[in-house]
Amino acid sequence: MKTKRTSLTNLNNKGYALFTDKYEITMMYGYHKDKNDDGLVIFDMFFRSVPDGGGYALCAGLELVIEMIQNLKFTKEEVDYLRRTAPYSEDFLEYLLNYYKFTGSIEAVPEGTVIFPNETIMKIIAPPIEAQHIEDIILNPINSQSLIATKASRICYASEGEPVMDFGLRRGPALQGATLASRAAYIGGCISTSNEITAMVFDIPSSGTMAHSWILKHNNEFDAFMNYANVYKENVILLVDTYNTLTSGIPNAIKVFKVLREEKRLPNNYGIRLDSGDLAYLSKEARKMLDAEGFTDAVICASNNLNERLIQDLKRQGAKINLWATGTELITSYSCPAFNGVYKLVAKEKNKAMVPVIKLSEDKIKVTNPGDKMVYRISDKNTGYFIADLICLADETFNSDEDLVIFDPVFTAKKKKLKGGTYTIQKLLVPIFKDGVCVYENKSVKEIRDYAQDQLSHLWPELRRFDNPHKYYVDLSKKLYTLKESMIEDIEREE
Repeated sequence: MKTKRTSLTNLNNKGYALFTDKYEITMMYGYHKDKNDDGLVIFDMFFRSVPDGGGYALCAGLELVIEMIQNLKFTKEEVDYLRRTAPYSEDFLEYLLNYYKFTGSIEAVPEGTVIFPNETIMKIIAPPIEAQHIEDIILNPINSQSLIATKASRICYASEGEPVMDFGLRRGPALQGATLASRAAYIGGCISTSNEITAMVFDIPSSGTMAHSWILKHNNEFDAFMNYANVYKENVILLVDTYNTLTSGIPNAIKVFKVLREEKRLPNNYGIRLDSGDLAYLSKEARKMLDAEGFTDAVICASNNLNERLIQDLKRQGAKINLWATGTELITSYSCPAFNGVYKLVAKEKNKAMVPVIKLSEDKIKVTNPGDKMVYRISDKNTGYFIADLICLADETFNSDEDLVIFDPVFTAKKKKLKGGTYTIQKLLVPIFKDGVCVYENKSVKEIRDYAQDQLSHLWPELRRFDNPHKYYVDLSKKLYTLKESMIEDIEREE
């Protein structure tokens, strides 16, 4: 039976209608006054580059997007604020207060899906006033949580299967931000969080060790350790760097373990935590000292500004750490603090038909893919590894029993022919909202985490390395490529 969780809304005592940039309200007012254009539009959300120069990203944040849209209503307080601060007409304000709600449709990749640059990860079909309004409601949760989920997956990959704990609360964004960041860290692969409200709300394992203050409060280190072990009988991880790790902390920890062993109450989960100094050297020395006394199964946990590259370096140096705790570097994505997801108009309704639109730019990476689209993932049938993603127009269909030719949309001469029967192909976007009604059942965070780990297992190792990762192919169908090129040519011809 699934645990019934506290609503995310309980983390915020205000509504979500004004969780938006001012220019979104400005555009809403413009659309409200423009009576000549009441057709639907299509917006795509996608991102332009992978954080930290990596080879992939993990999508997270969809659950909050759903809840925010389901609770999207302007309150009297909010409308009164708009009345005071901008010259909006009373008919617009009355519309917001009494009639406004989301009536559109949304498709998206499920949380935990591996995603790549420039492919649609969320598609919104709605009246322009609604589609414009929810831009930030979509971008903020997806950008922030995808960033942390991706970072966590990199850190967990560096640990080579050894467990990683999220200890980031005190350095994370305030309240709801930190709570959701810890949720994303769990999706990315962390086994637990120190953030108790996240653990409660999302039914995630919580974890933590002792504080230096506990040791300083006692008369001596041994008494501090012994008293801790008497209180927390099943989880005795002792912090050994308050005074001197090798001459005081570890010897005193061993004395405590000996007492527990003699009294036959040494728990399964016991060991030490290193929080400063040369972690590689100290962990190797600690392992020797523990093993010499017969405590070969004692855990050696490490913390102190750990990230994926430091963990990887420690592993290469032969560090004897088998439990990792990461805080600041994870919860802030310190090395890359932003996920560059964007939200762009790609089609508009005209004469009851969707007409593609395209945004050009001096910067080639900012030229959008036009039209109503679908994204497919192609996998090798024998190995299960992902081969490429294919962006196509929504009405295109494919048969995996037939040969398929894919090509690089930048260097079009670079092609790959997939023989029928050797690959599988599946849609990535699934229905979330239909005509304003949510048709998607949220998964538990544990289910999302398991799905994310399965997704990551289908990536080639070359794609997961930190330096010069293999570039994953995100191709355009011939039909979409031809449409895009013809629209660019038409615009250039008009100029």
